[in-house]
Amino acid sequence: MTIEARFTVERDNFRLNIDILIPSTGVTTIFGPSGCGKTTLLRAIAGLETATKGYLKVGDDIWQDSKRFLAPHKRPIGYVFQEPSLFAHLNVECNLQYGLKRAKKHNQNIALDRVIDLLGIGHLLRRMPYQLSGGEQQRVAIARALAVSPTMLLLDEPLAALDQQRKQEILPYLESLHQELDMPVLYISHSRSEVARLADHMIYLTDGRVRATGTVRELFSRLDLPLAHEPDAKSVIETVVVGHDKAYNLNYLDFDGGRFVVPHKPLALGRKVRLQVFVRDISITLSQQDKTSILNTFPATVTQLADENSGQVALRLMLGSFAVLARITRKSVVNLKLKPGSTVYVQIKSVALMC
Repeated sequence: MTIEARFTVERDNFRLNIDILIPSTGVTTIFGPSGCGKTTLLRAIAGLETATKGYLKVGDDIWQDSKRFLAPHKRPIGYVFQEPSLFAHLNVECNLQYGLKRAKKHNQNIALDRVIDLLGIGHLLRRMPYQLSGGEQQRVAIARALAVSPTMLLLDEPLAALDQQRKQEILPYLESLHQELDMPVLYISHSRSEVARLADHMIYLTDGRVRATGTVRELFSRLDLPLAHEPDAKSVIETVVVGHDKAYNLNYLDFDGGRFVVPHKPLALGRKVRLQVFVRDISITLSQQDKTSILNTFPATVTQLADENSGQVALRLMLGSFAVLARITRKSVVNLKLKPGSTVYVQIKSVALMC
């Protein structure tokens, strides 16, 4: 059920021009600076904004074109806003039942019991919204959106109103949904850590236009995008847990470019884990160092260099099939005689487990 969106939305002094294909599975994040049109795009897909021209096709169904406009309540979507917007006079169970009543009986492809279990809200069913934490309220809001058995889930910055602790509480539940639900999820977020952890694909917007689309790991490492030149630029590497070292409290995680050694955290063997590698934590050498405290050193190939205004140079390097970013001084580039095709060793001081 590929989503084909080619339309224009004009509102006040803003214009959104969209021409994209959205994958039929996985989490697609809509990312970009404030005011670039992220929420407008999501609302247009939901039917809450009317395009002035163009069309929206979901699978074989036309939701909007020059002759047809499918009303929002007829679009099989679940929509979760920044604020939970639960019915204050209903307890959790009744809020969910409201969503269930909207589901077409012949199209109930998600059992409510399963949704309750995935989001861990079974013990909250008798509580009123005011008795819930912000994270609990948002989990209930997501469950209510799923209770309608949508064919697509739209999430408009669902963690934006939560503090860091509440965000960390709800992220594992969002991961569960990602792994268990067979439907496209469109997710708006300002947090690159959230995107790195949850998303498979990315739509990068600037000034109402699609600047780039692709996998998260591809777009995070593209030197022609602003993401690669920000102070906290990062790369994403997908690994598998292959062992534990109990003596030193470490995990071993393999990818096709080598093996990471990371601080111990309860991780089952065979589990897939995403690693987040910050540009500030990478250094470059021409030969492998043996007397160093850095445990993660990998052979790599320089594929691209880009000058930055601060006398530094951004590097894109390949570790196996994964691209990572590094940032070093222009003087170091000259001293090491780096250019596309150069073989180097990448030293990674630390990594963040995205789990």
